Amino acid sequence: MGEVAIPPKIQLRSVVKTSNAILTPDKPTTSPKEPPRHTTMHNHNTPPPDDSTTFTRTQPHPAVKTSKNMLSPDNLITLPKAHLHLHFTGSLDLATLAELAQSAHDKAAAELINDGALTVPATVKGWFRFQRTYDLARRVVCTEAAMRRVVQQAARNDAAEGVRRLEIQIDPTSYAPHVGGIIPALEIVLDEAKAAAHATGIQVAVIVAASRMRHPMEARTLARLASKYAGQGSGEVCGFGLSNDEWAGASAEWEGAFRIARAAGLPGVPHGGELRGADHVRQVVTALHPRRIGHGIRAAEDPRLVDELVASQVAFEVCPTSNVQLGIYPRLNAVPLQALLSAGAQIALGADDPLLFHARLNAQYQAAQQDMGCNLAQLAELAASSIRVSFAPDSDKARWLSEVAFWRTAQLASSQSSPPVIARSVSDEAIQKSNY
Repeated sequence: MGEVAIPPKIQLRSVVKTSNAILTPDKPTTSPKEPPRHTTMHNHNTPPPDDSTTFTRTQPHPAVKTSKNMLSPDNLITLPKAHLHLHFTGSLDLATLAELAQSAHDKAAAELINDGALTVPATVKGWFRFQRTYDLARRVVCTEAAMRRVVQQAARNDAAEGVRRLEIQIDPTSYAPHVGGIIPALEIVLDEAKAAAHATGIQVAVIVAASRMRHPMEARTLARLASKYAGQGSGEVCGFGLSNDEWAGASAEWEGAFRIARAAGLPGVPHGGELRGADHVRQVVTALHPRRIGHGIRAAEDPRLVDELVASQVAFEVCPTSNVQLGIYPRLNAVPLQALLSAGAQIALGADDPLLFHARLNAQYQAAQQDMGCNLAQLAELAASSIRVSFAPDSDKARWLSEVAFWRTAQLASSQSSPPVIARSVSDEAIQKSNY
């Protein structure tokens, strides 16, 4: 592979410190040139949460009139699906984090394993606390072996939940200092993705994501690097993203990087519309021309925008647990998933960062049914949609979609002839135990 030139003296847009401040309420700074940054946001139609009500068990969504058709976790495991919104270090489970922290002799990261240590009320949860926690966890992913372990475990965990294809997202810059640069960092992940796919039987592709916290020129370097490994299969780069704090920078500054990626056949999957509202979604889509938008849930605040995105075939990667954990919505049944579904949006549910949110992919499907009113047919459609908007080869999509259709038929038949099944669901109570 050819060398990728790195622009000299890349300047970070900001530095996120990892310190004991994680245990105290956030004090975000504001810039006169940017809109104020908020640690907590809420849907305009829902009241702000308070410590006593935010994470209590809510009643099921009004659309859920009976438990007769509620699916058990075992039912969801058999539902074929794709997982398209999963961050690298955030994909870890607590057991693997503990193992890596011990290997790295990192006591700070080990503190994340204590369920009570970092549990805080929703009123002080927000982006800056989340980012510092993520940075603490990332400190233990400091060797090639640790990077490979992250990929292995992500594939194993998703295979156990019925995932057919995983598209895991990474910014190689974050791990480059430990392994000799961004090229070996990416090649390690791609090599292990191919091995993990062989070991688990699921496809494991990679999305290279630039960070809004770094200079846009660095994003162009990453886009050129990603282009050299572009493809649809396991162990290949299938897309190009933009992540981190949505309040940092103007989306148009990254247009050049996304243009480079598109020229190499890499579709765009930038984040937008979680921390910021519908106007931000419009800015991201206009500037970066994505095929999918990471989150995008707050587009629901502007029905006209949702209709435009549906007409343009821009898909949504919706991560309900993340939305609640970051304080965007006070509880799961306030996440406007049904508004997007009613508009005909293509949606892929995602776990985002299960290490910090304590809810993996199938928990999002459980929440969609129990808290957001999705019936069995809608759950099947969410799974099918995740496959359709993945970047897998068409032949694989067709096979998996036929499996979803078979699952739907079998489940509908079973629901009409079997006694009720009470399903466990990801709940606000479970979210309260989150360790971020």
